[in-house]
Amino acid sequence: MRIGIDLGGTKIEALGIDNAGVELVRYRVDTPREDYRGTVLAMAGLVERIERETGQRGTVGAGIPGTISERTGLVKNANSTWLNGQPLQKDFSAELGREVLMANDANCLAVSEATDGAAAGKGLVFGVILGTGCGGGVALRGQVHAGPNGVGGEWGHNPLPWAHGEELPGPECYCGKRGCMEMWVSGTGVARDHYFATGKTLTTREIVAGCDAGEAEAVATIERFEDRLARGLAHLINVLDPDVLVFGGGLSRYERIYREIPKKLPQYVFGGEVETPLVQAKYGDSSGVRGAAWLWPAN
Repeated sequence: MRIGIDLGGTKIEALGIDNAGVELVRYRVDTPREDYRGTVLAMAGLVERIERETGQRGTVGAGIPGTISERTGLVKNANSTWLNGQPLQKDFSAELGREVLMANDANCLAVSEATDGAAAGKGLVFGVILGTGCGGGVALRGQVHAGPNGVGGEWGHNPLPWAHGEELPGPECYCGKRGCMEMWVSGTGVARDHYFATGKTLTTREIVAGCDAGEAEAVATIERFEDRLARGLAHLINVLDPDVLVFGGGLSRYERIYREIPKKLPQYVFGGEVETPLVQAKYGDSSGVRGAAWLWPAN
């Protein structure tokens, strides 16, 4: 059995799957926010519950909203800030009495989809997360590629490419820079852009619905979003040229992007030819927790 943990800012989800990927059991609890020790214990409690329920002992992988520093072994870059600077992998392993593998949650999505999802069998998979924030992850031959700095796939904190005058210097990002992709193509970024263009406070869901209904202001906002997304994805293709781009997060459910973005990419990708498939994650919100379970290579 393989056990996956998805540590989120508001909830912790855990599941057990067999080696064929068949789900055996799944549980979810609230995250003990701002409580590091409580978070470790909650994760361990889910593993114990799964093993008690199934009567099996499993390997354990965990996806986290950040990464483990190769230099220090401590969590960094987590927006769940009470995790930063903590030896989470070491402490979780000690609590369970066995080695635990950990990876960024976006990398887990890429691994999940490369293993038995929408990108199954592809060699180089880039997972694009368009949710409240903007994340990304890389799976190389079905395994995480995080890099020596643990930031492989973090395209959300690169600047918007080929920025226009009105897009400079760009909004401030929580990372301390300005004009990051996250500030333009996340759900939060789309809502922010609509507000500054129209003075109207709408949710991204309302903007999408307005666009589908043909409302001019909403259509303009979505068209700006699509053009910015195409520019950002063109940089990914120019650098990595992945076999497939797999999309997760709330905005990944918007079917229009799979129709419109491929039309825009050729004007930005070097050479003007783009054969890269853009696909929605097969497992949706469950891709992260499944990918965590798949972090252990096959025996």
